[in-house]
Amino acid sequence: MSSLHHFLFPLAALFIFSLLSSMTASGDVSESSIYEVLRLNGLPMGLLPEGIRNFSLDNSGKFEVHLDRACNAKFENELHYDMNISGTIRYGQIDELIGISAQDLFLWFPVIEIRVDIPSSGLIYFDVGVVSKQFSLSSFETPRDCLAVSSPDLQAGRQTVEMLSKIRSGKLRFKLDQDNAARTAL
Repeated sequence: MSSLHHFLFPLAALFIFSLLSSMTASGDVSESSIYEVLRLNGLPMGLLPEGIRNFSLDNSGKFEVHLDRACNAKFENELHYDMNISGTIRYGQIDELIGISAQDLFLWFPVIEIRVDIPSSGLIYFDVGVVSKQFSLSSFETPRDCLAVSSPDLQAGRQTVEMLSKIRSGKLRFKLDQDNAARTAL
């Protein structure tokens, strides 16, 4: 009985230790901050406003961040953060982004992707659909204070994006029509 006790006690201790270790390892993301998740994925911590405590992240990189209120933060341009922000985080980029808008020329544009191509370049890109705007990476090193506001009117920005998209496709269609007309004439 004594030898069985000497065998079972270390085995039980090992089992409990491994169980606790696996629980800790699987809980690491929930115990870390969203800022740490950004940093570990090659992105600056200041992409999101200061004070976020409630977020979720799954194994595929899909995340959700919940703020107490919608707010704006000032960088080179002003950014608006909805109360709920979601997207997919990969090393050096966030895509499928919902809940962040950037102001440019008095219009608000929904940001659909953020990426850092080459960290040594010192640049970060915000994609709003038809254009990307580059900013200094150093502007986003630390999370900014965010002032409570109501949601911006994104309709004008969306209309501008749609118009630019139509213009681009119209130019492309016009060029293709010209090429086809030239081939037909020959």
